[in-house]
Amino acid sequence: MKKLISEDYWENDDGIIHNRYFYKIICNEIADEWEHNPTGGGEEKGLTFQFFWISSDEEVDLIRGHADYLKLIFN
Repeated sequence: MKKLISEDYWENDDGIIHNRYFYKIICNEIADEWEHNPTGGGEEKGLTFQFFWISSDEEVDLIRGHADYLKLIFN
């Protein structure tokens, strides 16, 4: 199941405006942790993203703007 929570425009510290979409996605079978290596090249070359699930909006500290709609996911 997938549900759009919000769409907004967010200004980064460098002045670039990002059109952001936030979804609540319910998954039935998932790994506890996983990694992803982007394939876009350039600055992405050699990056590894590490993902994990959280159970509440108070479990982690995220950088400015990244937790804007987290409370809506857990409510």
